[in-house]
Amino acid sequence: MIFEQSWRWYGPHDPVSLKDIKQAGANGVVTALHHIPVGEVWSMEEIQKRKDLLEESNKRDRFPLHWNVVESLPVHEHIKQGKGDKATFIENYKESLRNLGKSGITRVCYNFMPVLDWLRTNVRYRLEDGSTALLHDLQDLIIFDLFILKRERAEEDYDPEMAERAKSRYPQMPQEELERLRESLLMALPGDRKGFTLEKLRQGLESYKGISAEQLRDNLVDFLKEIIPVAEEAGVKMAIHPDDPPWPVLGLPRVVSDIDDLNYIFSKVPQKANGLTFCSGSFGASEKNDLPGIIKTYYDRIHFVHLRSVQREADSRFYEANHLEGSAEMYKLVRTFYECQKGQKREPIPMRPDHGHQMLDDLEKTTYPGYSAIGRLRGLAELRGLEMGIERSLEN
Repeated sequence: MIFEQSWRWYGPHDPVSLKDIKQAGANGVVTALHHIPVGEVWSMEEIQKRKDLLEESNKRDRFPLHWNVVESLPVHEHIKQGKGDKATFIENYKESLRNLGKSGITRVCYNFMPVLDWLRTNVRYRLEDGSTALLHDLQDLIIFDLFILKRERAEEDYDPEMAERAKSRYPQMPQEELERLRESLLMALPGDRKGFTLEKLRQGLESYKGISAEQLRDNLVDFLKEIIPVAEEAGVKMAIHPDDPPWPVLGLPRVVSDIDDLNYIFSKVPQKANGLTFCSGSFGASEKNDLPGIIKTYYDRIHFVHLRSVQREADSRFYEANHLEGSAEMYKLVRTFYECQKGQKREPIPMRPDHGHQMLDDLEKTTYPGYSAIGRLRGLAELRGLEMGIERSLEN
């Protein structure tokens, strides 16, 4: 096996149940304690409660599940901003890592994206086959920024020609399309039931005013220098998730977007516990990123894998393609993982299919965009078949 097949689960409120995950064929469960406010300690008791849910499910069914990756243990904004009280939140983070290690949970995915996580301008983009996908269109983001969010001096952050096109297009957009744009960009992250409002987003952006990419990068390195020794002692591998999309958004800097960023982070904090979540969709949104090259260069630091493909189009526009299609060249990626694994004789890395299409009867259900069951089931099945085909053809 190249990968340990896994599935993201948002806990007891997730419409995709543990039983569904077993039927999909995954046995690694990627989950987190979303109910604990960001910055507070994950206690042994709360961690055990989540483990107990899996153990109870395992007693009912013979197909075993286990919690193999935390996604994610979020980093408080004051740590990213370098605020005076960051030390308190860093100490809480360290204690959470210790508790996870004691509980046998030894991989943690996290990100260092300011204010926002992954960002899409249409979370229900209809494809030719009738399914829906996630879409990011820079032109629509500019319209949101200039005319809905009305961020001060926003126009300075964009190419003048694109800004002019946005000004021309905005008056012609139907109200329904504008509402969809607003809804998509203010959507709550899974596990966060409150979501964003325009005012909350404005406040978040204001809190980063004056913070450059260099300052954010320094704050990340300071954070890693504090937590990585604790992670090592606890037996925990940290896996930073790349920026999505891998370029600045709404005036916010991004510092985990390409190979240069990775070179900087791993040179400053060289311990192997300081690792990477390789996300083929996040890196793959930029044609500048050499995905097989990133795998080969940092394979020994890749502690977790997200496999998905985006179809890149003009002017920083992309949508989530089927897992074996699009711009990612998935065969080449999985084969590169196979060759690296054989070279290092390494155990399978936890991998989950990411951002499936909403399709079939999931179109009639209330699901979180990108995380409905059937689209991810298709993705996992395709990836499982690709993995088996590569292994069988190269080993015989």
